Amino acid sequence: MSETKIKTSSAGPIMTLTFTAESGVNVLSSATLHHLDEAVRRVGQDAGVRVCVFTGEGKVFLAGADIKEMSVFDAEAARRHGQLGADAFDAIAALPCVTVAALNGAAMGGGLELALACDFRLAVRTARVGLPEVTLGLIPGWKGLHRLTALVGPAKARRLIFSGEGIKAEDAATLGLVDEAVNSVEDLQHRVEAFAKLFFAAGPQAVASAKRALRDGDDLTAFAECFLDHADGHEGMKAFIEKRKPRWAI
Repeated sequence: MSETKIKTSSAGPIMTLTFTAESGVNVLSSATLHHLDEAVRRVGQDAGVRVCVFTGEGKVFLAGADIKEMSVFDAEAARRHGQLGADAFDAIAALPCVTVAALNGAAMGGGLELALACDFRLAVRTARVGLPEVTLGLIPGWKGLHRLTALVGPAKARRLIFSGEGIKAEDAATLGLVDEAVNSVEDLQHRVEAFAKLFFAAGPQAVASAKRALRDGDDLTAFAECFLDHADGHEGMKAFIEKRKPRWAI
């Protein structure tokens, strides 16, 4: 299977990371996870990025881990590989900007785990999503178990995890697993662009603080930080009083 690469492109404050493979099947090998971690950390250092989109080329978003690579692992190699993926997905979850998984096609196994690390998931309605690891005698190893449970609740998560079944994105939307399902890849591209613009009016530091508070459970500290020098709070309130749009510092 050909190596899955990551293409980076930007359109104003929107950064897009696209998975692509000559075979047309995008998978997460160790090499791809290393590249992903590096790319995500670069995004985190770019204050001009307001929204980061993860998507794929071809008919597949991400088919999951590279099973051929994993088939020769012993327990220690599996632990290292699990840590590699967990670190990359934690880096996505920790990005200060809004993150969107745009599922152009199937998001299975590690592909869905990556999508779960994002703030939002938009998908083509026929794209299949699922965690089929149990059908291989495995379990999800990149924190997808906990992220799925936090998103849809224990009962719904258990069914998907224990059965390994894949479901269409339009059905996943009824579970709250997918935020929006659209008819085609073209519709998805247009919807992602419009969806990203929903967040442009928000203060970037305020969004980062809100994400951190949701992650750490410390609302009070994050709220107080909005009033520090050079924080968004002062400019936002001043703009409100002066009846103008805020000029956010980035």
